[in-house]
Amino acid sequence: MSDVTLPVVDLDVFLSASPDSHEFTNECKKAADALITYGALLLHDSRVSEEDNNTFLDLIEDYFAQPEELLKQDERPELGYQACRCHPREHREAKVRDPAERPLDITAHSPDPKCRFFWKMSEKPPYETKYPALNAPNVVPKAEAIRERWTPIMEKWGSSMKTAVENLAEMAAIGLGLPRETFKEAGRYGPHLLAPTASDLVKYGKKDTILAGFHTDLNFLTIHGRSRYPGLNIWARNTGKRIPVKFPPAGRYLLVQAGKQLEHLSGGLIKAGYHEVVVNEATLQAIERRKTENPDRPLIRISSTFFWHLSSDYDLVPIPTLQERARALRADTINLGKVDLDEETAYEPMKVGQQVQNELRHIALMA
Repeated sequence: MSDVTLPVVDLDVFLSASPDSHEFTNECKKAADALITYGALLLHDSRVSEEDNNTFLDLIEDYFAQPEELLKQDERPELGYQACRCHPREHREAKVRDPAERPLDITAHSPDPKCRFFWKMSEKPPYETKYPALNAPNVVPKAEAIRERWTPIMEKWGSSMKTAVENLAEMAAIGLGLPRETFKEAGRYGPHLLAPTASDLVKYGKKDTILAGFHTDLNFLTIHGRSRYPGLNIWARNTGKRIPVKFPPAGRYLLVQAGKQLEHLSGGLIKAGYHEVVVNEATLQAIERRKTENPDRPLIRISSTFFWHLSSDYDLVPIPTLQERARALRADTINLGKVDLDEETAYEPMKVGQQVQNELRHIALMA
């Protein structure tokens, strides 16, 4: 396992420094370089409130602690919402050659023991979308005690993460030599989703339990708040090493990961980041602390996750300058005698909504 830590990008610099300053330019380039090299970064944003994150985590714990029959009342399987894909053993072994760095093997496991609630955080487009199922209205939980708290808490925390990830998208565009608004405008009407994910640690708290198998996300950028229970591992593109995600012990930080839409639009210059969530020693230690310090709270791992999408009707076509850089990077890697784990991918032009539907069909969540 790698001792590498993810780069920290300071959003405060982007928001306060002059766009003409070296400080501003360097921080934007740092954001772009981190996504190219690691597919992920830690984002410092002084506007983010840990209190809001904790209030959000409490709400989602309470929601998923309800009896199963109440949770099922809120299900909408006809919408097929999902944002990740798990990969089979042969794919994992091709992507991570070193056996010591590979993710836990999902072959003998049941489907991931997790539940997810999707809360749309999008702006209604001024046109009729061709993909209405991807832009459906929100569902508010039926349970009265949850319902009363639900919308204001979801909107407040979701807005914080949406604002942060949109600013990061601007930074990445500048760092890649593109106009500032390139990515942000492409996602202006995207079906963005606040998507808290829950795993019951009473049932699934045994060491090496896979809570979310080795996968990438289908959207553009995924942003996470701090979870109460560690266990997220990512794989850096440049090394193939497994990196346990560690937030600084205090401070206002978020984790950002690249998704398949960003990979497609950049022509493979930025790759969607592979990751998994497992129960490890750090998870077990956090469980014991939680039992001692908060004995009356449910033992449920919540991922504070937000999926930022490009607009469904946007034309998903590689940006030529980025695609050329991707080809040059791959050629340099091969010429230096390094193993390139990635086959050259053809990024076919399509609508974003079609890309999402293709991914959903692949994981059997949409007919």
